[in-house]
Amino acid sequence: MRSTMQDVPLGLGRLMQYGTTVHAEATVVTATADGTRTTTYGEIGRRAARLARVLRRLGVTGDQRVGTFMWNNAEHLEAYLAVPSMGAVLHTINIRLFPEQVTYVVNHAEDSVVLVDASLVTPFAALLPTFETVTHVLVTGPGSDTIDLAPLQASGKAVLRYEDALALEPDWFAWPEIDERAAAAMCYTSGTTGNPKGVVYSHRSAYLHSMAMAMGDNAGIGPNDRVLPVVPMFHANAWGLPYAAVLVGASLVMPDRWLQAEPLVRLIEETRPTLTGGVPTIFNDVLGWVDEHPADLTSLRLALCGGSAVPLSLQQALWERHGVRVQQAWGMTETSPVATSGMPPVGVADEEAWRYRASQGRMLGGVEGRLVGDDGQPLPHDGEAVGELEVRGPWITGAYHRDDDPEKFRDGWLRTGDVGTIDPRGYVTLTDRAKDVIKSGGEWISSVDLENALMAHPDVVEAAVVGIPDEKWQERPLATVVVRAGATVTPKDLREHLSGSVAKWQLPDAWTFVEAVPRTSVGKFDKKVLRKAYADGDLEVVRGE
Repeated sequence: MRSTMQDVPLGLGRLMQYGTTVHAEATVVTATADGTRTTTYGEIGRRAARLARVLRRLGVTGDQRVGTFMWNNAEHLEAYLAVPSMGAVLHTINIRLFPEQVTYVVNHAEDSVVLVDASLVTPFAALLPTFETVTHVLVTGPGSDTIDLAPLQASGKAVLRYEDALALEPDWFAWPEIDERAAAAMCYTSGTTGNPKGVVYSHRSAYLHSMAMAMGDNAGIGPNDRVLPVVPMFHANAWGLPYAAVLVGASLVMPDRWLQAEPLVRLIEETRPTLTGGVPTIFNDVLGWVDEHPADLTSLRLALCGGSAVPLSLQQALWERHGVRVQQAWGMTETSPVATSGMPPVGVADEEAWRYRASQGRMLGGVEGRLVGDDGQPLPHDGEAVGELEVRGPWITGAYHRDDDPEKFRDGWLRTGDVGTIDPRGYVTLTDRAKDVIKSGGEWISSVDLENALMAHPDVVEAAVVGIPDEKWQERPLATVVVRAGATVTPKDLREHLSGSVAKWQLPDAWTFVEAVPRTSVGKFDKKVLRKAYADGDLEVVRGE
């Protein structure tokens, strides 16, 4: 028996047309050097139509890739909506990749047109001659009307000013009906080894992920919300926050290039967002700022936090001192990216709820997760068995773009490379990346557990732990610590602090104190840099107590 339901494609064009008409009065506020600028979803929709017409005129007639080299702002949202909705593929280029990696991903994706923010023209111009398939460049944002285009034009590519190009077009477009399984957008991993890998999102996966972001067991985004995506729009579609906001009519607050603690706090106070999302290092910086410079963050009902494990001490400090509820989530570029969300079970007491908030949460509806042992066999979800997390679902990738990597997939499941447990209630607790687990004397030490415990010390701002070679034990933990300005902390102090929560044999016996822990292009601690610095003798290491 077949259903009687209509077979209507789940497409971003449908999402865009709905959001920019039904919710035409919702606003998009973008931070500027001296304040903010505001537009509406209705105007965004009209400008998206003009952009689609410009791209058609530039030869984007099918599923060509259109790159963006931009910050979080209204113009980037226009590209988010126009490019997939016209049938092309949006490629959000990570501006923080190494230059040779930017060249690689642009050429590998075969971008034909790239939109570049005026503030990024200088680094972009240096790379433009290396882009083999790019034919046209559109310069966007404040300053694009006056910036010197000569450095870009020297590459021989055609260069246009975004506003001038849009002004020549009417504000309507015959949006096509697109197969929901067709490519809509793509993003490359920020892989720490080898070249980045391309993940291609379908219209269907992006639409379903947007709905999942709005569900009550996740972010619960609705039309009364004002959403501040601190996570960059060039990183896994800003966790799907822009699309989810447009779908439900939530207004957006865009930080543009001002992602440091002081301007972010000022933007929150001025625009009063209700929900935000970013990596732990961002919120740690915000906490440090507002502790020293009192500010009102109470408009925020929820701060989604992920990208790496979120220390419980950070969650508790933001809640108890500033009234900001942090909710941990987990995902990867390969998972669109949100796959789990850490809302505690209904009815648990406050103390028990903190234990659940320290986990990565439960799989969102539609996503399945399992643990697999070293022998490739599934492990029980008893909260004790430790294995590699594997996932599958309608917004989980099953392959990489033009890159056969069978080791990343097993029987239709994505191998995440994350190690941890799943309890009987379905809560995932990740104890490490497989490559970061420390093996000492035949026993495993979780670098994440050590980092979280260290960052619970009142004078520790950041801490990263890696394994270093040891003749007797194979590996031992090296703790890299950033101490609060003006504080004096010794390894003995930190070992005593850890002794209440960490087994004695797991305590680090090598320490280094630095001004800042190196970070990857998406704000995670860059442990490969720490390992290399240790191997090269570039770290001042204190041993013992």
